[in-house]
Amino acid sequence: MLDTAMKTQLKAYLERVVRPIEIKAFVDDGPRAREMLELIADIAAQSDKIAVTEVRAAGERVPSFALTSPGESIELRFAGLPMGHEFTSLVLALLQVGGYPPKIEQALADQIRAIDGDFHFETYFSQSCQNCPDVVQALNLMAVLNPRVHHVAVDGAAFQGEVETRQVMSVPTVYLNGALFGQGRMTTEEIVAKLDSGAARREAARLDGLAPYDVLVVGGGPAGAAAAIYAARKGVRTGVAAARFGGQILDTMEIANFISVPHTEGPRLATALESHVRAYDVDILNLQTARRLVPGDDHIAIELDSGATLKSRSVILATGARWRKMGVPGEEQYLAKGVCFCPHCDGPLFKGKRVAVIGGGNSGVEAAIDLAGIVSHVTLIEFDSKLRADEVLQKKLASLANVTVVVSARTTAVLGDGAKVTGLVYEDRNGGGQHTVELEGIFVQIGLLPNTDWLKGSVELSPRGEIVINDRGETSVPGVFAAGDCTTVPYKQIVIAMGEGAKASLSAFDHLIRTPVAKVAASAAA
Repeated sequence: MLDTAMKTQLKAYLERVVRPIEIKAFVDDGPRAREMLELIADIAAQSDKIAVTEVRAAGERVPSFALTSPGESIELRFAGLPMGHEFTSLVLALLQVGGYPPKIEQALADQIRAIDGDFHFETYFSQSCQNCPDVVQALNLMAVLNPRVHHVAVDGAAFQGEVETRQVMSVPTVYLNGALFGQGRMTTEEIVAKLDSGAARREAARLDGLAPYDVLVVGGGPAGAAAAIYAARKGVRTGVAAARFGGQILDTMEIANFISVPHTEGPRLATALESHVRAYDVDILNLQTARRLVPGDDHIAIELDSGATLKSRSVILATGARWRKMGVPGEEQYLAKGVCFCPHCDGPLFKGKRVAVIGGGNSGVEAAIDLAGIVSHVTLIEFDSKLRADEVLQKKLASLANVTVVVSARTTAVLGDGAKVTGLVYEDRNGGGQHTVELEGIFVQIGLLPNTDWLKGSVELSPRGEIVINDRGETSVPGVFAAGDCTTVPYKQIVIAMGEGAKASLSAFDHLIRTPVAKVAASAAA
């Protein structure tokens, strides 16, 4: 199951284990169970602290296995094979069950231990999903720290019956005590905040009491991370307020054009960005969404959805962008019920089914190519009269027998039965009338929208909603700068966003040192 290199690496990790680990395998005589036992045997062979028992019990998911330690009240499981992106989750679970201390802030660990109640979580994942490990690892960690938290991570492809019964059409999907808890990427902080109802109120009160910053970055993507690092290196008081650190790259599967790094994945790059920022004296304020910018004589105020207000002598807006939706009837109703945005994450849930991809640019054609290897048929729908993807991608697409391309078409409706998608309707823009396509999934790949709705009326925006900036990253408001995909800068690329973030930060510092002395004194006194 595991090759020599993986075994060697795993053995090195397991040397950090300080207490025994018990693996209880629930099996039958099927091939999937034998495959799981092969994986477990490879793992156990790498450490003398691991013991394995096989159980044949009715009412258990088969194949699955539980991890625990003698004398410890730990209940976490994997159902199916945690390979692909989830192999890291398995390694971390082994280490944490084996007593290796997790890398987590003490305040958050204490908050997890203090959560009162019985929580039985089930997370459905796919091995190709880059967002699933964050959720699986967060809930596994909570199960290690709090004996009243139980968690099982379920490979949706291995348990298609459950997926069909629960109509899981997007991963990660989390159930708590049998009821839907959440879908999509969630951090440990986000999960804990949903369980601890008073956490948001306490955090808002804390933020309200913070002293003003010299530079406050709003957004934690590549542009925001670069801005924070450049500001902190100048020795000024710096903060980053972000809904989720990492931003849009958390939803990016493959990154192959980041100079000097031939290949990486979005979540991995996001982790590296956060680690780099934390190496400096920067306040990272996670789970914070800005709702209003208020200019002032001495400070600029950023009002948050939580009710808190942050103040700073300068602000860098790096709020990024989000997936553009079609804006047609039925789309909102069937989000995560057949309407998806990530083919890598959700594609395996549509194995053997019919899907559509909306959009004929590089993203759309790449999605259609990926999905063609999983689903029974792909219909690609493009508004323009021709595809806009690179020629090499178009040639690959044309070679696939189970793909139909429809151009000059406008999607007009998403159809469903109340629980899931059953089809879509498109209009032939050349006068050919309306057409209905029966299918089970729709993957929308039609570009991005800047996250700037909250800035209307406070800074100048372009007709597309982008923040208008000059060559120094300055906006229409003195002391307010902007960088990255939320701005009018052309070419929305990670490497460009980082450079723009650094430039905006240098401009903000230049603004600070040129602020009149009297104003600086007044600011300090405030």
